Amino acid sequence: MDKAVVLLSGGLDSAVALYLAKSKAKEVHAISFDYGQRHNKELNSAKAIALKAGVAAHQIVTLKLDQWGGSSLTDKNMEVENGDVTRTDIPVTYVPARNMVFLSVAASYAEAIGAQNIFIGVSQVDYSGYVDCRQEFIDSMEKAINLGTVMGAEKNQPIKIHAPFVNMTKSEEITLGTQLGVDFGLTWSCYRGGEKPCGTCDSCLLRAKAFAEAGVTDTSL
Repeated sequence: MDKAVVLLSGGLDSAVALYLAKSKAKEVHAISFDYGQRHNKELNSAKAIALKAGVAAHQIVTLKLDQWGGSSLTDKNMEVENGDVTRTDIPVTYVPARNMVFLSVAASYAEAIGAQNIFIGVSQVDYSGYVDCRQEFIDSMEKAINLGTVMGAEKNQPIKIHAPFVNMTKSEEITLGTQLGVDFGLTWSCYRGGEKPCGTCDSCLLRAKAFAEAGVTDTSL
């Protein structure tokens, strides 16, 4: 493929997605979002990852989703709950329609630069409760994007959403990322965003479990 746009949050999943895209595309553009999240640790990680990966460009888009909250990641009056790796319900860290918004903006960027590929590092295996991490959602967004862009609707240059990890476990992602040369020490996963990862939120627990299962040392700790 010629050009690809990668949604880069600064977390583990998006970092592996970026390096996977680099292995497949001639030119990779990263896009990150300052959406009013409760800390900037992940965004700073995104900057470092993009720099080390040598992307063609790294766009940081401001979208103040904290204006209406609805998530413990955007509403500082809500607490980030302690994690539960067996969780099946929707956690309070779910940000309403976040991936729908992000993919829409990524599609605008992709069309502007003539990129027919968008990579997103979602997985429905680890977060079954996140409705915007499911294959059905990805398929529907791809259809909507191609109905609502000149590239897709008029030029016969459809935009493809790649969600390569949608049916992969996080440990499988880590194995792949290791093969691709991802520096996991640059990534940030903790929802609480302190000096060091809290080790007790959902994201920290899932990350620790995944590294243990993959038999890889987490160099971010």
